[in-house]
Amino acid sequence: MIERIETGTRMSKIVKHNGTVYLCGQVGDGATVGEQTRDCLARVDALLEQAGSSRDRILQAIIWLADMADFADMNAVWDAWVPEGQAPARACGEARLARPDLKVEIIVTAAC
Repeated sequence: MIERIETGTRMSKIVKHNGTVYLCGQVGDGATVGEQTRDCLARVDALLEQAGSSRDRILQAIIWLADMADFADMNAVWDAWVPEGQAPARACGEARLARPDLKVEIIVTAAC
C-alpha cells in the first residue's frame, strides 16, 4: 500500500511505502546557507515525525547546494544535527535551485 500525505497537484510532501518514508525536497528560510540549512532540517524533523519516523532512522540524504563554496558552512549545521553514529548514506552536489535566493535543498529517505 502507498500512503501519500499532504498531497497537492504537483507532489506529496510525504510518501510512505513498505516501511520506507520518502520526503519531498526541503528548503529553508534565512539569508545564509547555515540559517537555511537549520530551517530546512527543522522542516525535515517535522515531516519525519508526521510520518512516524525520526532523524535517527534516515537511510539516505541528497543535498543540493546552489554553490559548493557553502559546503563547509552547510556541513557544520548538518554535523550538529545528525545523531552520533546514525549518519545516513549521503550525496551532495551543486545545482541551480528553484529560486535564486535558495542556497540548499535536502531530500530524505527514512525507515518508518
